[in-house]
Amino acid sequence: MAVRAAVRHALADLPDGATVLAGVSGGADSLALAAALAWVAERRPITAGAIIVDHQLQPTSAEVAADAADVCRALALAPVEIVRVVVADPARLGPEAAAREARHTALGEAATRFGASAILLGHTRDDNAEQVLLGLARGSGLRSLTGIPPLRGLLRRPLLRITRAQTEASCAELGLTPWRDPHNEDPTFARVRARRALADLEADLGHGFADALARTATQLRADADLLDDLAAQAAAQLGDGPWPVDRLAAIPTALRTRVWRRLLIAAGAPAGQVSARHTDACDRLVTHWRGQGPLDLPGVTVTRAAGRVRVQGNGSARHTVN
Repeated sequence: MAVRAAVRHALADLPDGATVLAGVSGGADSLALAAALAWVAERRPITAGAIIVDHQLQPTSAEVAADAADVCRALALAPVEIVRVVVADPARLGPEAAAREARHTALGEAATRFGASAILLGHTRDDNAEQVLLGLARGSGLRSLTGIPPLRGLLRRPLLRITRAQTEASCAELGLTPWRDPHNEDPTFARVRARRALADLEADLGHGFADALARTATQLRADADLLDDLAAQAAAQLGDGPWPVDRLAAIPTALRTRVWRRLLIAAGAPAGQVSARHTDACDRLVTHWRGQGPLDLPGVTVTRAAGRVRVQGNGSARHTVN
């Protein structure tokens, strides 16, 4: 009932007649999500379907996808579609990020085909806590500690307050047999290591540690959203570059690092590759100027000359920041 209530609440704002798709892998989280969506659809006039993305990364992936589709059809979901994707460039993005990018692209295209108003994903409170722990390990700033966003575009994650134990119990109660992804036991993946570390921390620091991390993420998200809004206003007020150093220095530090990120991305830096090291290096051109040369950052070059800072697309540079 907790899973059903979470899904019902997540869809409360959608009008009757809306189409909602669940992203289903066959694991316990997504099967519990699919079953809850089917339950809601029996009680509301919405179209409820499922998209199974086959990443083709394991020998049995086609069989797993077919089994998941059969379960979704048995739950009376329709449409149900299997989408096979090619995970591109895992060496550049990392295997997890590359698979996620391919999956989200496939889900977005499916939403367009079926005219969906929302796509539901089965991330749980445990996934959220693991994400916060990974953010702490990376030291990537406040935004990295805000966990998994409950809403982003068409994507909705109703189960962020539901535990993995609850989704497994839901499947057991409904007689659903989830697929056990062997990648979830492979320590090659950072998330698997975070999951094991979280279990150890729960044992050492007491039950409720994961829940505390998830609550912290929710609280920090509101703070990060406000800072990002203020940074957007500050960047808009700066206008086009190059920018006088004194105008940049007048922006409070907490906002200025976010402004740097916006300026870098606007000039062509890939958003996923801009790190705190890069924004800190830019900031030193303002706060610790010693005549340092141009910065060669991902996709852009940042220079200071004649009391102004300029961010340009790819070009020659002499000081590389990795």
